[in-house]
Formats: sequence, structure tokens, C-alpha cells
Amino acid sequence: MIIRSKAPLRIGLAGGGTDVSPYSDIYGGAILNATLSLYAYASIQTRDDGKIVLNAIDRNEKIILDSEEELPIDGSLDLLKGVYNRIVKDFTKRPLSFEINTFVDAPPGSGLGSSSTLVVAILGAFVEWLKLPLGEYDIAHLAYSIEREDLKMAGGKQDQYAATFGGVNYMEFYANDKVIVNPLRIKSKFLHELEHNLVLFYTQTSRLSSKIIQEQTDNVHAKKSSSIEAMHQLKEQSILMKEAVLKGEIDNIGKILHDGWMHKKQMADGISNASIDAIYDAALQAGATGGKISGAGGGGFMIFYAPYIHKYSLIKRLSELGGSVMQYTLTTEGLTTWTV
Repeated sequence: MIIRSKAPLRIGLAGGGTDVSPYSDIYGGAILNATLSLYAYASIQTRDDGKIVLNAIDRNEKIILDSEEELPIDGSLDLLKGVYNRIVKDFTKRPLSFEINTFVDAPPGSGLGSSSTLVVAILGAFVEWLKLPLGEYDIAHLAYSIEREDLKMAGGKQDQYAATFGGVNYMEFYANDKVIVNPLRIKSKFLHELEHNLVLFYTQTSRLSSKIIQEQTDNVHAKKSSSIEAMHQLKEQSILMKEAVLKGEIDNIGKILHDGWMHKKQMADGISNASIDAIYDAALQAGATGGKISGAGGGGFMIFYAPYIHKYSLIKRLSELGGSVMQYTLTTEGLTTWTV
């Protein structure tokens, strides 16, 4: 028996960073994001030899362990181990024997939520295998708890919910881990236009988001007014973005992205750098009306909005800068699981 799952990666269109505590706990956060046809995959095959095989195919990393109730968190495939440990602790109460293979369409540190999406995919495979009674909110919250609480990995809350629910969502974040996911019913022609004009560009660099997120958190704790005001403005951008996509005012998206990017850079040092600024300026000169880093910042993927036919001149210019333009479609489905 083989159990499979896949969960989509996401781009944050507005409000990124306001889902991170303590800002979301104190002021409430809001984000608008959309999932892409880039995925994290997990496949489980049952075994009866008392072994656990963990194989991250994209990372070329494989380990074989004896089946135990708790696997050591030691820096080797900890995301896989963390999900397994929580499944045993909360549900089976006994060790399991299996092989799990994972693959992600984007590298770690890309800014598309790859780590959290992988946790959702792994968790989804276990839910399918063990027939666990977990709904979408349950899975997303459990994925968040595993990554942020069990594994002590810094970050926000949007990635787990985007991967689980899929589609274009306006998400609200409050104290006590309260999250409200509002799926947006966007006319298909507006979605097609958004998809046509958004260009996804990989800078060929990755970054360690934890340092940026920690500084952002410290700025809120220290009540640094410039950083907090930037987050307030980002939250406002998410409302403007929601209105633009629902009303079909698609060409306003470039300006909203641009304004949001200007505010985002004020949240913490390291969100941008000379290389990113140079790429951004070149994109504007090539016809983009706005853009931003996807994720915490510092590297990874960037998105740009280019109306009319400027998309093609933008792609040509970006291709000259050493990175790569990624082809994608916007998706409507979130976590998907099945059994072979």
C-alpha cells in the first residue's frame, strides 16, 4: 500500500509578516496569498521490519532508523521526524514502521513557504494512512504547532494554512493562535489576468528567514515605532489587495505591491539588499509597476506585476540578471491525499 499527498506552495501578495507573533497577537494580522502549481510531495509505504526509512529525494538525504516512539531531533530531516513524533504522541501511542519519500519543487529558503508546505504534505500523508479525524483547520494548526513549537523554527502562520486550504485566501490572525481563512470568490477572468501579469522570478539565492523574523519580533517587543507602523501599513495593503482582485481592478495590483514593498523594507534590516534593489529597479524600468520579495526577505523568489504586454520585456530583462523566471499557474486546491 502506498499513501501519497501533495500540498501547494504559495506567494504572499500583501500583508506578509503581520502573521508573526507578537504583532498578530497584539494588533491582529491580515494577509492575502495565493497558491501555485509548485508542490511539496510525500509518499508513505508501509513496512513490517521494524524500520523507519526517511528519504528527502530533492535534498539527496536518506536515513534508516529503528522504529521507536520518538525519533531524535538532531538536524537531520527534522521536519519528517517532527511530524512522526507528534503523530505517535497524539494519535497512535505506538511506533510505526514505514518508508517516507519527500520532494519539494522549490529549494529551502526560497520564500514560497516550502518548509511549512512540506510539513503539511507529510502530515496529510499520515492523516490519509491512519484515517485520522482532522479537518483543514486541524491539519494547518497541527502543522504550525509541530514546526513552531516542537521544532522551535521561527516563522509566521500563513504558510501552513495556505498549503492546507489552497486557492486565493484573505487570512486573519489573532491572539491565542486564532486564524480565520476567508476563501475569495474571484471571477475567472480576473484570476486569468492576475496570473498572466504576475511574473515569478528566482534570484538563485536562498536565505535564512529566522534571523529576519527574529529581528522583526524584537522590533515589536521593543515597540519600535517605524517597524510597527510599517506592519500596520502592510496590513492595510492586504485589504486593498483583496478589494482589487474581487472588483477586478487588477492593474491596481502593481501599485499595491510597490507600496507594500516600500513598507516591508522598514520592518527589519536584511529584508532587502543591494542585489535585490538592483533587480527591483531593473524590473520597473522593463515595465513592471510593482513587486516584492516573496516570504521574509533577503533572497529567494520575487514577484512582479507587469500589465499589458510588458510581461515579455520584463521576462527578457530578468533573464539577463542571472536568475530564472519560473512558469506556474494559480491553483484552487490545497492539500490533496490519496491511496494506491
